[in-house]
Amino acid sequence: MNQRKEFVLRALHTGNFRELCQEYGISTKTGYKWRERFLRFGYEGMSELSRRPHSHADELAEAVICEIIRLKNAHPRWGPRKLRDIYRRLHGQVPSESSFKRVLERAGLVEKRRLRRRSEAGQIRSGRKASAPNEIWSVDFKGWWYGADGRRCEPLTVRDEYTRYVLEVRAVADARTQTLKASFEPLFERYGLPQAIRSDNGAPFASSTGVLGLSQLSAWWVVLGIDLERGRPGCPQDNGAHERLHLDIERELRGEQRQASFDEWRRTFNEERPHEALAMKRPAEIYQTSPRKFGGTPQDLSYPRMKSRRVQRAGHIVVNSQVVFISQALAGWSVGFEPCEQGRFNVYFGQLLIGQYDENTAAFERSGSPQKEPA
Repeated sequence: MNQRKEFVLRALHTGNFRELCQEYGISTKTGYKWRERFLRFGYEGMSELSRRPHSHADELAEAVICEIIRLKNAHPRWGPRKLRDIYRRLHGQVPSESSFKRVLERAGLVEKRRLRRRSEAGQIRSGRKASAPNEIWSVDFKGWWYGADGRRCEPLTVRDEYTRYVLEVRAVADARTQTLKASFEPLFERYGLPQAIRSDNGAPFASSTGVLGLSQLSAWWVVLGIDLERGRPGCPQDNGAHERLHLDIERELRGEQRQASFDEWRRTFNEERPHEALAMKRPAEIYQTSPRKFGGTPQDLSYPRMKSRRVQRAGHIVVNSQVVFISQALAGWSVGFEPCEQGRFNVYFGQLLIGQYDENTAAFERSGSPQKEPA
């Protein structure tokens, strides 16, 4: 009887039913009959195949096994620990984690993990860690795929660093600044403004030619008072948690194009899926909206106690009749001039020190790395 139970559990997910029947020494006709009875009646439907009397404890154990299998089928990417947690929430008393592992292994529902090379494992993530909701949002594009209709899909993903709460999974039409602004504005209206946004060094989040790597999109974030964080070039592990999110999306959504499917996946991830890093809590149990409300994009930046100049469309400013190139990414916004020494001025964009201007040579020298405006 135990072998028959094991067979029907494995039969639910085998890729070669005939080969499985041969392994257990039965005909495919018998195998299909057993599987059909199990699907219709559970283990009770198979009891006639054995004349051994069943105790109440056996029936209870079988009900638990069926529930574990049901939860695994409902959440195929979840491991024993997450499944055990949701079982506890539904039924109160719960078997041990090792019992969950044993049931899943016997049912052939354990996914073998690829072992990482030592050089891949244990790499330390760079950058600071968030200590509260909305302290850091991370953003990226999930690698593209083709949908059933042949159209290319490359979802934009945004998550809260501290709570793992997924704020957005959206298939945008393109990666142009205006398209992404139209995606971020509803997020800011719904969740408020984060203290910082972390991204990689690629377009459209950054620019290899812009001052301090500023793109039009990241310059807009600065205008809104959002700090910028970036990983090191060529080091995706610096934003490893976001990359791990993309792995889940790759496994569970690849080939999908409907926004409704993305929204439902995000809801399940936030509200149902427990996270070990959150002591098995759901992100939605911890996440709170930001107290920094989004009031729309200001018309321009102001610099108290500083002179300011508006960056023109071509990326230049005019100082004492001299044309000085700054950056096209800052076009339409003003920069501030703070005297620092004879004939030299620190140049700020918002709270970022982007360089120095020498009025004697009419030259602008870019800063090498972001620095905050002194208080």
